[in-house]
Amino acid sequence: MKNRRQEAIIEIITQQSVATQEALISLLAERGISATQATLSRDIQQLSLVKQRSENGEVRYALPAAAAEEKNLFRETVLSVDHAMNTIVLKCRAGMAQGTCAAIDSVNHEGVVGTIAGDDTIFILVRSEADARRLSKKFRSELLPGR
Repeated sequence: MKNRRQEAIIEIITQQSVATQEALISLLAERGISATQATLSRDIQQLSLVKQRSENGEVRYALPAAAAEEKNLFRETVLSVDHAMNTIVLKCRAGMAQGTCAAIDSVNHEGVVGTIAGDDTIFILVRSEADARRLSKKFRSELLPGR
């Protein structure tokens, strides 16, 4: 439940401007996810969310720079995501795997044991098959449409 809730939080704050925990609780509830203020505070801390000012001057929750960098790199470099048992394989544009892998490492995804990158392929070892399914799904959601 925690992973699902935290993934929903990231999805919400990247798709729309959210300035308060109350607004975030309400948006989670619209998705069928209930959370108390205390739980949400812990999630915000664990996700290292920051408050930043948008172009129009309003304050909103945002991903830390490392997570935003990872998401941008995914959109630009990752071509496909697959997994087998507890290993995730990312196929990247030629020469882009090492930089993308460094961005993945900087975010400290839950369940990741380690990563290794070649020229166009990244292997990610995770603790369980469930972690591989969850993280593969997250990575696929970050790809550009059509990939």
